[in-house]
Amino acid sequence: MNKSIFIDGQEFEFKDGQTALQVARENGLYIPTLCYHARTGPASMCRVCVVEVEGARNLQTSCSLMVTDGMKIQTASQRVIDARKMVVNLLLANGNHDCLSCEVNGDCELQDAAYHLGIETPAFLVEEYEERDDSAAFITRDSNKCIQCGRCIVGCNDLVVNNVLDFGYRGSGMKVICDADLPMGQSSCVQCGECVQLCPVGVFIEKKSVGKARRWETNIVRTTCGYCGVGCQLELHMKGQQIVRVTGVEGAQPNQGQLCVKGRYGFDYIYSKDRLTTPLIREGETFREASWDEALDLVASKFKQIIAESGPHALAGLSSARTINEDSYYMQRLFRETLGTNNIDHCARV
Repeated sequence: MNKSIFIDGQEFEFKDGQTALQVARENGLYIPTLCYHARTGPASMCRVCVVEVEGARNLQTSCSLMVTDGMKIQTASQRVIDARKMVVNLLLANGNHDCLSCEVNGDCELQDAAYHLGIETPAFLVEEYEERDDSAAFITRDSNKCIQCGRCIVGCNDLVVNNVLDFGYRGSGMKVICDADLPMGQSSCVQCGECVQLCPVGVFIEKKSVGKARRWETNIVRTTCGYCGVGCQLELHMKGQQIVRVTGVEGAQPNQGQLCVKGRYGFDYIYSKDRLTTPLIREGETFREASWDEALDLVASKFKQIIAESGPHALAGLSSARTINEDSYYMQRLFRETLGTNNIDHCARV
Protein backbone atom coordinates (compact mmCIF):
# COMPACT_ATOMS: atom_id res chain seq x y z
CA MET A 1 0.00 0.00 0.00
CA ASN A 2 1.38 3.38 -1.03
CA LYS A 3 1.88 5.99 1.66
CA SER A 4 1.26 9.65 1.02
CA ILE A 5 1.42 13.07 2.66
CA PHE A 6 -0.17 16.41 1.84
CA ILE A 7 2.05 19.45 1.21
CA ASP A 8 0.17 22.72 0.69
CA GLY A 9 -2.92 20.72 -0.17
CA GLN A 10 -1.21 18.52 -2.78
CA GLU A 11 -0.89 14.78 -2.22
CA PHE A 12 2.53 13.15 -2.69
CA GLU A 13 3.70 9.57 -2.20
CA PHE A 14 6.83 8.94 -0.14
CA LYS A 15 9.21 6.15 0.84
CA ASP A 16 9.90 5.08 4.40
CA GLY A 17 12.71 7.08 5.97
CA GLN A 18 12.21 10.22 3.90
CA THR A 19 12.05 13.71 5.35
CA ALA A 20 9.54 16.40 4.42
CA LEU A 21 12.31 18.34 2.68
CA GLN A 22 13.28 15.34 0.53
CA VAL A 23 9.68 14.73 -0.53
CA ALA A 24 9.22 18.42 -1.34
CA ARG A 25 12.39 18.61 -3.43
CA GLU A 26 11.57 15.40 -5.29
CA ASN A 27 8.33 17.03 -6.39
CA GLY A 28 9.76 20.43 -7.32
CA LEU A 29 8.56 22.35 -4.25
CA TYR A 30 10.91 25.02 -2.92
CA ILE A 31 11.71 25.10 0.78
CA PRO A 32 14.70 27.36 1.60
CA THR A 33 17.58 25.69 3.43
CA LEU A 34 20.98 26.84 4.66
CA CYS A 35 22.45 24.32 7.10
CA TYR A 36 21.22 21.30 5.11
CA HIS A 37 23.24 19.67 2.34
CA ALA A 38 22.70 16.23 0.85
CA ARG A 39 26.24 15.16 1.84
CA THR A 40 26.35 16.73 5.31
CA GLY A 41 22.80 15.76 6.25
CA PRO A 42 20.20 17.49 8.44
CA ALA A 43 21.49 19.84 11.11
CA SER A 44 18.30 21.64 12.18
CA MET A 45 20.37 24.71 13.08
CA CYS A 46 19.41 27.55 10.74
CA ARG A 47 15.60 27.15 11.14
CA VAL A 48 15.02 28.53 7.64
CA CYS A 49 13.39 25.31 6.42
CA VAL A 50 10.62 25.30 9.06
CA VAL A 51 7.15 24.14 8.07
CA GLU A 52 3.81 23.92 9.85
CA VAL A 53 2.44 20.45 10.56
CA GLU A 54 -1.22 19.94 11.35
CA GLY A 55 -1.59 18.88 14.99
CA ALA A 56 1.93 20.01 16.01
CA ARG A 57 2.22 22.92 18.43
CA ASN A 58 5.56 24.22 17.15
CA LEU A 59 7.03 24.71 13.70
CA GLN A 60 9.14 21.78 12.51
CA THR A 61 12.43 21.76 10.59
CA SER A 62 11.64 20.00 7.32
CA CYS A 63 15.22 18.74 6.88
CA SER A 64 14.83 16.47 9.92
CA LEU A 65 11.05 15.92 9.95
CA MET A 66 10.39 12.26 9.13
CA VAL A 67 7.08 12.06 7.30
CA THR A 68 4.26 9.70 8.23
CA ASP A 69 1.25 8.52 6.29
CA GLY A 70 -1.45 11.19 6.05
CA MET A 71 0.70 14.02 7.45
CA LYS A 72 -0.46 17.48 6.40
CA ILE A 73 2.21 20.15 5.94
CA GLN A 74 2.07 23.86 5.15
CA THR A 75 5.25 25.35 3.69
CA ALA A 76 4.04 28.93 3.20
CA SER A 77 1.57 29.76 5.96
CA GLN A 78 1.86 33.21 7.49
CA ARG A 79 3.36 31.71 10.63
CA VAL A 80 6.04 29.95 8.57
CA ILE A 81 6.82 33.03 6.45
CA ASP A 82 7.13 35.25 9.55
CA ALA A 83 9.54 32.80 11.18
CA ARG A 84 11.68 32.51 8.07
CA LYS A 85 11.79 36.28 7.57
CA MET A 86 13.00 36.78 11.13
CA VAL A 87 15.81 34.24 10.68
CA VAL A 88 16.94 35.52 7.29
CA ASN A 89 16.82 39.15 8.47
CA LEU A 90 19.05 38.30 11.42
CA LEU A 91 21.50 36.38 9.21
CA LEU A 92 21.68 39.22 6.71
CA ALA A 93 22.21 41.77 9.47
CA ASN A 94 24.90 39.75 11.25
CA GLY A 95 27.38 39.94 8.40
CA ASN A 96 28.72 42.02 5.58
CA HIS A 97 26.64 40.50 2.77
CA ASP A 98 27.66 42.81 -0.06
CA CYS A 99 25.71 40.94 -2.70
CA LEU A 100 26.50 43.24 -5.62
CA SER A 101 30.25 42.70 -5.33
CA CYS A 102 30.22 39.20 -3.80
CA GLU A 103 31.81 36.43 -5.86
CA VAL A 104 28.89 34.05 -5.21
CA ASN A 105 26.22 36.55 -6.27
CA GLY A 106 23.65 34.50 -8.15
CA ASP A 107 24.77 31.24 -6.53
CA CYS A 108 24.09 31.99 -2.84
CA GLU A 109 21.51 30.08 -0.82
CA LEU A 110 21.00 32.96 1.62
CA GLN A 111 20.40 35.29 -1.31
CA ASP A 112 17.90 32.81 -2.74
CA ALA A 113 16.04 32.67 0.58
CA ALA A 114 15.93 36.48 0.85
CA TYR A 115 14.64 36.77 -2.71
CA HIS A 116 11.97 34.12 -2.06
CA LEU A 117 10.85 35.96 1.08
CA GLY A 118 10.90 39.39 -0.56
CA ILE A 119 13.61 40.82 1.73
CA GLU A 120 15.45 43.67 0.01
CA THR A 121 17.49 44.99 2.95
CA PRO A 122 17.94 43.51 6.44
CA ALA A 123 15.62 44.87 9.10
CA PHE A 124 18.47 45.04 11.63
CA LEU A 125 22.04 46.34 11.61
CA VAL A 126 25.15 44.92 13.26
CA GLU A 127 28.38 46.86 12.79
CA GLU A 128 31.02 44.43 14.03
CA TYR A 129 33.28 43.17 11.28
CA GLU A 130 36.41 41.03 11.10
CA GLU A 131 39.30 41.35 8.69
CA ARG A 132 39.32 38.95 5.77
CA ASP A 133 41.79 36.09 6.02
CA ASP A 134 43.94 36.06 2.86
CA SER A 135 46.77 34.02 4.35
CA ALA A 136 46.02 30.76 2.51
CA ALA A 137 47.29 29.91 -0.95
CA PHE A 138 44.00 29.33 -2.75
CA ILE A 139 41.15 30.35 -0.42
CA THR A 140 40.05 33.71 1.00
CA ARG A 141 38.00 33.42 4.19
CA ASP A 142 35.51 36.19 5.05
CA SER A 143 34.02 35.37 8.45
CA ASN A 144 31.68 38.36 8.21
CA LYS A 145 29.47 36.38 5.83
CA CYS A 146 29.37 33.26 8.03
CA ILE A 147 25.87 32.13 9.08
CA GLN A 148 27.23 29.34 11.35
CA CYS A 149 25.39 26.59 9.51
CA GLY A 150 28.19 24.11 10.23
CA ARG A 151 28.29 22.57 6.75
CA CYS A 152 31.99 23.36 6.25
CA ILE A 153 32.80 21.77 9.62
CA VAL A 154 30.98 18.53 8.82
CA GLY A 155 32.64 18.43 5.40
CA CYS A 156 36.12 19.06 6.81
CA ASN A 157 35.83 16.65 9.73
CA ASP A 158 33.52 13.88 8.52
CA LEU A 159 33.80 13.81 4.72
CA VAL A 160 37.39 14.66 3.77
CA VAL A 161 38.57 14.06 7.38
CA ASN A 162 41.15 16.84 7.56
CA ASN A 163 39.90 18.00 10.99
CA VAL A 164 40.82 21.64 10.57
CA LEU A 165 37.57 23.55 11.02
CA ASP A 166 35.38 23.74 14.12
CA PHE A 167 33.24 26.16 16.10
CA GLY A 168 35.26 28.22 18.56
CA TYR A 169 34.28 30.46 21.49
CA ARG A 170 30.76 30.82 22.89
CA GLY A 171 27.64 32.93 22.71
CA SER A 172 27.70 35.90 20.36
CA GLY A 173 31.45 35.41 19.93
CA MET A 174 31.11 31.94 18.42
CA LYS A 175 32.69 31.54 14.99
CA VAL A 176 34.24 28.95 12.70
CA ILE A 177 37.97 28.66 13.36
CA CYS A 178 40.95 26.87 11.83
CA ASP A 179 42.72 24.67 14.39
CA ALA A 180 43.22 26.81 17.53
CA ASP A 181 41.94 29.96 15.76
CA LEU A 182 44.92 30.29 13.44
CA PRO A 183 44.91 32.09 10.11
CA MET A 184 44.01 29.53 7.46
CA GLY A 185 47.44 29.81 5.84
CA GLN A 186 49.16 28.96 9.14
CA SER A 187 46.81 26.11 10.03
CA SER A 188 46.90 22.45 9.04
CA CYS A 189 44.49 23.13 6.15
CA VAL A 190 45.50 21.31 2.95
CA GLN A 191 43.41 23.63 0.70
CA CYS A 192 41.21 20.86 -0.68
CA GLY A 193 38.34 23.36 -1.04
CA GLU A 194 35.65 21.15 0.48
CA CYS A 195 34.58 24.12 2.63
CA VAL A 196 34.27 26.26 -0.51
CA GLN A 197 31.99 23.76 -2.22
CA LEU A 198 29.74 23.20 0.82
CA CYS A 199 29.42 26.82 2.01
CA PRO A 200 25.91 28.15 1.21
CA VAL A 201 27.08 31.78 1.19
CA GLY A 202 30.39 33.50 0.36
CA VAL A 203 32.61 32.82 3.36
CA PHE A 204 35.15 30.74 1.42
CA ILE A 205 36.15 32.08 -2.00
CA GLU A 206 38.63 30.66 -4.52
CA LYS A 207 41.30 33.29 -5.09
CA LYS A 208 41.87 32.11 -8.66
CA SER A 209 38.28 32.88 -9.68
CA VAL A 210 37.97 36.36 -8.18
CA GLY A 211 36.92 38.87 -10.80
CA LYS A 212 36.99 36.33 -13.63
CA ALA A 213 33.23 35.93 -14.19
CA ARG A 214 29.84 36.24 -12.54
CA ARG A 215 28.15 32.91 -11.90
CA TRP A 216 25.55 33.43 -14.61
CA GLU A 217 28.25 34.18 -17.21
CA THR A 218 29.69 30.68 -17.06
CA ASN A 219 28.76 27.40 -18.70
CA ILE A 220 29.47 24.08 -16.98
CA VAL A 221 31.34 21.30 -18.76
CA ARG A 222 31.65 17.93 -17.06
CA THR A 223 34.92 16.05 -17.39
CA THR A 224 37.25 13.60 -15.62
CA CYS A 225 40.21 14.88 -13.60
CA GLY A 226 43.54 14.24 -15.31
CA TYR A 227 45.81 14.34 -12.27
CA CYS A 228 45.64 10.68 -11.24
CA GLY A 229 43.87 7.43 -11.98
CA VAL A 230 41.02 7.77 -9.49
CA GLY A 231 38.75 9.34 -12.11
CA CYS A 232 37.18 12.13 -10.03
CA GLN A 233 34.34 13.89 -11.83
CA LEU A 234 34.79 17.63 -12.36
CA GLU A 235 32.58 20.50 -13.40
CA LEU A 236 34.56 23.10 -15.32
CA HIS A 237 32.96 26.53 -15.03
CA MET A 238 33.81 28.09 -18.39
CA LYS A 239 33.64 31.67 -19.60
CA GLY A 240 34.16 31.24 -23.30
CA GLN A 241 37.15 28.92 -23.63
CA GLN A 242 38.63 29.90 -20.23
CA ILE A 243 38.24 27.83 -17.06
CA VAL A 244 37.16 30.16 -14.26
CA ARG A 245 36.73 27.64 -11.44
CA VAL A 246 36.39 23.91 -10.84
CA THR A 247 33.92 22.07 -8.61
CA GLY A 248 33.29 18.40 -7.92
CA VAL A 249 30.17 16.80 -9.38
CA GLU A 250 27.71 16.25 -6.53
CA GLY A 251 26.30 12.73 -6.37
CA ALA A 252 28.74 11.32 -8.93
CA GLN A 253 31.10 8.42 -8.38
CA PRO A 254 33.82 8.05 -7.34
CA ASN A 255 34.37 11.36 -5.54
CA GLN A 256 30.82 12.49 -4.61
CA GLY A 257 31.73 16.15 -5.09
CA GLN A 258 35.00 15.96 -3.16
CA LEU A 259 38.31 17.00 -4.74
CA CYS A 260 41.95 17.32 -3.74
CA VAL A 261 43.87 20.59 -4.04
CA LYS A 262 45.31 19.56 -7.43
CA GLY A 263 41.97 18.62 -8.93
CA ARG A 264 40.24 21.79 -7.74
CA TYR A 265 42.94 24.42 -8.23
CA GLY A 266 45.66 22.91 -10.42
CA PHE A 267 44.17 23.67 -13.82
CA ASP A 268 46.66 26.30 -14.99
CA TYR A 269 48.80 23.70 -16.79
CA ILE A 270 46.07 23.47 -19.44
CA TYR A 271 47.11 26.88 -20.77
CA SER A 272 50.87 26.33 -20.58
CA LYS A 273 52.71 27.07 -23.81
CA ASP A 274 55.18 24.29 -22.92
CA ARG A 275 52.58 21.52 -23.28
CA LEU A 276 53.22 18.95 -26.02
CA THR A 277 50.39 18.93 -28.52
CA THR A 278 51.86 16.53 -31.08
CA PRO A 279 54.33 13.58 -30.99
CA LEU A 280 58.02 14.45 -31.36
CA ILE A 281 60.67 12.21 -32.97
CA ARG A 282 64.33 12.72 -32.16
CA GLU A 283 66.64 13.34 -35.08
CA GLY A 284 70.19 13.84 -33.86
CA GLU A 285 70.15 16.52 -31.16
CA THR A 286 66.75 17.94 -32.13
CA PHE A 287 63.13 16.85 -32.28
CA ARG A 288 60.69 17.15 -35.16
CA GLU A 289 56.91 17.00 -35.07
CA ALA A 290 55.27 13.83 -36.36
CA SER A 291 51.81 12.32 -36.77
CA TRP A 292 50.52 9.74 -34.31
CA ASP A 293 50.64 7.06 -37.02
CA GLU A 294 54.30 7.75 -37.75
CA ALA A 295 55.23 7.86 -34.06
CA LEU A 296 53.40 4.63 -33.18
CA ASP A 297 54.82 2.84 -36.22
CA LEU A 298 58.31 3.88 -35.12
CA VAL A 299 57.75 2.60 -31.55
CA ALA A 300 56.34 -0.71 -32.84
CA SER A 301 59.27 -1.27 -35.24
CA LYS A 302 61.80 -0.50 -32.47
CA PHE A 303 60.06 -2.93 -30.11
CA LYS A 304 60.19 -5.67 -32.75
CA GLN A 305 63.87 -4.95 -33.41
CA ILE A 306 64.78 -5.10 -29.68
CA ILE A 307 62.82 -8.33 -29.14
CA ALA A 308 64.45 -9.94 -32.20
CA GLU A 309 67.97 -8.95 -31.10
CA SER A 310 67.78 -9.28 -27.28
CA GLY A 311 64.48 -10.96 -26.36
CA PRO A 312 61.35 -9.52 -24.74
CA HIS A 313 62.97 -9.02 -21.32
CA ALA A 314 65.13 -6.28 -22.82
CA LEU A 315 61.96 -4.15 -22.82
CA ALA A 316 60.42 -2.44 -19.79
CA GLY A 317 57.34 -0.26 -19.38
CA LEU A 318 56.47 2.50 -16.94
CA SER A 319 52.80 3.46 -16.72
CA SER A 320 51.83 7.03 -15.84
CA ALA A 321 49.86 8.07 -12.76
CA ARG A 322 48.31 10.78 -14.93
CA THR A 323 46.31 8.18 -16.87
CA ILE A 324 43.14 6.48 -15.72
CA ASN A 325 43.35 3.08 -14.04
CA GLU A 326 41.91 1.36 -17.13
CA ASP A 327 44.82 2.64 -19.25
CA SER A 328 47.35 1.24 -16.78
CA TYR A 329 45.51 -2.09 -16.88
CA TYR A 330 45.82 -2.27 -20.67
CA MET A 331 49.44 -1.17 -20.42
CA GLN A 332 50.36 -4.16 -18.26
CA ARG A 333 48.41 -6.51 -20.55
CA LEU A 334 50.31 -5.13 -23.53
CA PHE A 335 53.66 -5.89 -21.91
CA ARG A 336 52.77 -9.21 -20.28
CA GLU A 337 50.60 -10.79 -22.97
CA THR A 338 51.65 -9.17 -26.25
CA LEU A 339 55.32 -8.38 -25.69
CA GLY A 340 55.96 -11.27 -23.29
CA THR A 341 57.70 -9.55 -20.36
CA ASN A 342 56.76 -8.80 -16.76
CA ASN A 343 58.98 -5.70 -16.72
CA ILE A 344 56.11 -3.30 -16.07
CA ASP A 345 55.74 -0.80 -13.24
CA HIS A 346 53.84 2.36 -12.34
CA CYS A 347 55.31 5.77 -11.48
CA ALA A 348 52.99 6.24 -8.48
CA ARG A 349 54.47 3.22 -6.71
CA VAL A 350 56.16 4.09 -3.40
